[in-house]
Amino acid sequence: MKQTFIMAAIVSLVMAGPALADKIPLNAISKYLNSLKSASGEFTQINDDGSVTTGDIYIKRPGRVRFEYAPPDKSLVIAGGGTVAVFDPKSNILPEQFPLKRTPLNLILARTVDLNRSNMVVGHSDDGTATTVKVQDPEHPEYGNIQLKFTGSPVELRQWIITNDAGSQTTVILGELNKQTQISSAKFNIPQEIRNRGLSE
Repeated sequence: MKQTFIMAAIVSLVMAGPALADKIPLNAISKYLNSLKSASGEFTQINDDGSVTTGDIYIKRPGRVRFEYAPPDKSLVIAGGGTVAVFDPKSNILPEQFPLKRTPLNLILARTVDLNRSNMVVGHSDDGTATTVKVQDPEHPEYGNIQLKFTGSPVELRQWIITNDAGSQTTVILGELNKQTQISSAKFNIPQEIRNRGLSE
């Protein structure tokens, strides 16, 4: 099942790109990201060790995203309120938490994305099917970077690769995003999720 979803995601990425003739301009990508207020869909994640997980993603900009991992993983990652929380389904203790601003994902969840900001974009290329933009926090490049892959006509985010501060890479391949969905803010409420799970120290 996982392999089928991965192949479908890769095929959709390849098939969506032939109409793209030139590198998508940074202004167009910034405009697309700023227009992406709410979205949901499926994702496939390829971890640094080569393992593969799948699940559902919910995005609510600014500053909020939720990764619900499918069985047998069943992990949960929430970004909300400036914090990222990683819930371990096998544990009854509080989730690991750290500031969202220390992760490259913060760069596309910001209230306003401006890829023309000085030293923010450190790579901008096109392979004939998709445009890849490599972005880092210009004030804190040590936090890592995120490589965003887009297809054009219209512009769509298809994939990202996050390289964290330790050099580990995580690839997320997105399925078709539903941008018309209404997502409750409760999905991104970390204290509420902790209460719902009855977690404690």
